[in-house]
Parts: sequence; C-alpha cells; structure tokens
Amino acid sequence: MDYYDFYTGKEFEAHKYLGAHLENGGAVFRVFAPAANKITVMTDTNDWNEIEMDRVYNGQFFEKFVEGVKEGTQYKYKIYKNNGNVTEHCDPYGFGMQLRPDWASIVRDSDSFTFTDDAWMKKRTDCKNRPLNIYEVHMGSFMREDGKAWYNYEEVAQRLIPYVKENGYNYIEMLPISEHPCDESWGYQNTGFFAPTSRYGTMNQLKKFIDMCHSQDIGVILDYVPVHFAVDDYALANFDGTHLYEYPHDSVGVSEWGSCNFIHSRGEVRSFLQSAANYWISDYHFDGLRMDAISRIIYWQGQENRGVNYQAVEFIRDLNGYLKQNNPAIILTAEDSTNFKDVTKSVSDGGLGFDYKWDMGWMNDTLDFFQTAPEHRSEKYHNLTFSMMYYYNEKYLLPLSHDEVVHGKKTIIDKMYGEYEEKFSQARALYMYMYAHPGKKLNFMGNEIAQFREWDEKRQQDWDILSYPKHEAFQCYMKQLNNLYMDDKVFSELDFVEDGFKWIDCHMEEHCIYCFERSSGDERVLFVFNFMNHSYENYHVQVENCGNLDMVLNSNTREFGGDDERRPEEICTGEKGEFSFDLQPYSALMFKIR
Repeated sequence: MDYYDFYTGKEFEAHKYLGAHLENGGAVFRVFAPAANKITVMTDTNDWNEIEMDRVYNGQFFEKFVEGVKEGTQYKYKIYKNNGNVTEHCDPYGFGMQLRPDWASIVRDSDSFTFTDDAWMKKRTDCKNRPLNIYEVHMGSFMREDGKAWYNYEEVAQRLIPYVKENGYNYIEMLPISEHPCDESWGYQNTGFFAPTSRYGTMNQLKKFIDMCHSQDIGVILDYVPVHFAVDDYALANFDGTHLYEYPHDSVGVSEWGSCNFIHSRGEVRSFLQSAANYWISDYHFDGLRMDAISRIIYWQGQENRGVNYQAVEFIRDLNGYLKQNNPAIILTAEDSTNFKDVTKSVSDGGLGFDYKWDMGWMNDTLDFFQTAPEHRSEKYHNLTFSMMYYYNEKYLLPLSHDEVVHGKKTIIDKMYGEYEEKFSQARALYMYMYAHPGKKLNFMGNEIAQFREWDEKRQQDWDILSYPKHEAFQCYMKQLNNLYMDDKVFSELDFVEDGFKWIDCHMEEHCIYCFERSSGDERVLFVFNFMNHSYENYHVQVENCGNLDMVLNSNTREFGGDDERRPEEICTGEKGEFSFDLQPYSALMFKIR
C-alpha cells in the first residue's frame, strides 16, 4: 500500500495491506488506529489471550504475525485508548464476521475461490443501448425454508436464478449484504464494509452465487452504502478513541437515520470507502454498484439550503472515475433525488461519473397519479408527461423499489385506486407505461406477482398467492411484458436519444388518454393508454409514415385477468396513418407500426 495515497485519499487497495492476511502458517494482522495507546489482537486459536501488536510505519499502524491462524479463525482487536478506556473492536478491514449478536471478525482466504465466468466478464456491458431489467432482491426474504431462518447464498441461487430468467429479468440487484447487526436495517447500517453478511453464508458461497448468475447471463449489482455506518461501539464509531471515521460534531456527524456520517474530507476515510467499493467489484466480480443516499454526498445532510459538500463530491468523482477506468463495463447507479447537474456525465467531462440516476421524480409523480381517484386525475394529467420535459438531462433508471412497499406506504398493487378488481387492471396499465417509457427498469421482488402484503424482511414473499387466478394472470402479464422489453430493441436502444421517443397525443387532459411512439432505426411501436375508469370510443390519432398497425399487447385480455375478448380489428380500425381506437377503462395497448 502506498502510505501517501492512503493519507491523501488516493488509495483503492488498502484492503490488500490492512486486515488479516494468511501467510507462512499463520496470519498478519494490520490495523490503522493513529490515536491508540496500545492494541492487542485476540483469536479463538489461543483462548482469546491478548497478543500485543507492534507499531509500524509512523506509529499510526499496528501489525502482528500470529502463528496457527487459518481460514475461519475468529479474532478481535482490543484498543487501549489515551483516555484510559479499553474497547474490543471487530476489524474495519475484516473479510468475514460472526452472525449477530456476535461480532468477531473471521479470517478468510480471498484467493481460495476460482471463478469460471470469463465468458461473461468479456461480454458484459453497461447496457446504455441495451435492455437493463433489474430484479431487486433482499436475500433473506425472497424465499425461506419452513423452520429455517435463511437459505445460504448458494441455496438462494438455485431458486432465484431460474425464477429471474423465467420472468424476463437480466440483472439482480442485492440490497446491501455488507455485515450489519440489525435485520430491520436491511443492510443499510453496516459494521463490516468488507464482510459479506454471515446470515447467508461465507465469502466463497457469495462468490459462488455470483459465478452461478454469470453462467446464466445474469448480472449482479450490489447496493453500496458510502454515506453512513452503524453506531455499535465494537465497529467504526470512536474507533481509536477519536472520531476517526465520523465527523466530530453532531450537526453533520449524525444522519437522519441515527447513524454516523462518514467524514469524506479525511483521506484515510476516502481510501477506506474506495477500497471497499473496489473490493466488491474486483474480488467478487459484482457487475456494478447502486450507491445509496447520494443526495447526502452532494449536499450537507442532503439539504440543498446547507450547500454543496465539495469534498464529498470530490470523493464520489474520484471513486467513480477509478472504478470505470478499471472496469468500463460495470454499472454505477445513484439513488439521488436532487436537481444537482451532471450526475450521469462522465468524470472526464466534469460530471459525477454515474451511469444511471434513479428517476425519483418519475416514480413519485406516477404513483401519485395512480393513487388519485379517477374524477380528479385530470388535474394530475401532466404528472405523466412532466418526466419527458427533463428526461434527457441525465441517464435515468425507473425504480419501483423496496422503499415504495414498506412502512405503511402499501405495495404497488395496493396503491392503485379503488377496489380489488380495479387495482389489477390499473397495475397492468401502469407497468406497460413504465416499460414503454424511456429509461432502464427496476422492480422489487413481489411486485411482479401483485403482492398486497407490505414487504417484511422477516418473511418470504407470498408465493402462495399464485394459486389465485388474478395473481397468476398478473404474473403471466409481467412475464410477457418483460420478455417483450428484453427481446425488442425499440424499448432500449435509443433510451437516451431524443429520436427514440415521440408524443403523439399528450393533451387529452379531460379523459386521461395518452399516446406516444418509441422507435429504433426503422422499427417503431405505438402505445395508447386510457387511465380513466370509463371507456372511450373512436379515439382518433394520426401516425406519420404508417401503413397499418399490428397489435402486440393488450393489458386487458382474459389471459391477463381482464375482460377484453375483442379481436384486434375490433379495437383498432383505419389505415394509412389514420386510426381510431375503442378504449376500455384502465387499459394499455401496444402496436407495431408498419
């Protein structure tokens, strides 16, 4: 490790020096704790007896070789602080940890797994002009075996991979799997930034999960948390008796979630976070990172009126620039609700260097519209047109994520206005609108089966509801929609080119009808939506350079749980660019233009 780079925040491989590393019949332990008076290392191989570590380099690092340490050895550091306090800590750079409530670090051999994914690694892409259909998953609640807490990483893979392929997704996004003490935090309150949570198994089992995904042409994105960390005293907080990783003042040091904010102005902290991000990409072959709470990187405490946190912004630029330079095909996504410019512009062009930004505005406007009673939807008609007024400012991803199906917000299906039957027809129309709209896609598990129960990290998804015809039909619809998205380039090839989208009609405010066209080369598709609770006859549109229309998908057919038994020619009449449609309530139609 280059010490100067470490101190100045330019190091991306600090984990190769710090932490526990096996060699010569034992392991070398190294830890950075500049304010510590003394540090000892304890392992379960010597009954947790203390072994004093040696000060090295400039006295700010501690190091010790311990014989007999092997893969699976548990260890802790005992840090003697200058104020007289003594605290036992896990290793900030530890590659494994015990299952909560225990918290000792575990020695892992990072070179003991051999990937077999060369073919995938050579062909993977950032999907800018290709379909990107992400299935967002919480590993512990996708599926569970009766009487067992969780499946391990490999067991989840055996169930998740076939499901993802069958349902038309090409990427899995995992909620954070860095070690965390509280199940309810979903992984967003970390104690082990280099340690995959032991809830689901070991380092090598996670690598096997990723290798298995790649063998089936499925990419894997990790949710990464670079803003804050858990307050547990055995972890990073007050690590060496000082605020080594966090701000010393609560006004900026405590997050809205009650956790500690990283102090991104410190080079050592930047090197820590950069090395962790690089570690997941390089050592585990993750295909990208979704970075949490980027608004809190951009602005102090995420509040624009408090100003830009320029050193944190510099950190994220350096991180993204390095990761993309060394791994051009990975996907870096920002969860960001601000209007800060150039989030998805490359670092070399002055941007933050993300590939995509979550379109939180689209998500909020769309769900607000569909929760509104039909008699008031005309007032919110342009909720569904506004996104295209700013869309080309960034490269967007459309998310219906875990955050939208918890904490009393209701699930996506249950957010739809009205009674049971109405909800299904509206949700089908909503999803065609989502997949027709430019931008990459993300859907949280359970949404695709129209789950009414809010997500609970302690329970598996309600797979038994698929025995009910409405839910089975809804899943059938989502499969067909997903597969159309994956197979037809018109949905994705020109996502970020203005020629790829064209409004045909966005001024039917009174009736909440919308019509637009997507195109790619000489291929063109027309979409027509009626988002009101009554039918509309003889809706007329003109389509330039069009001889005829061929129906591809009708959201309201019997097959999908609707009641439309009409033949396509009964729904759409006309030719040579002049067409009339008889639209059912809450319906969405897709046609090939020829």
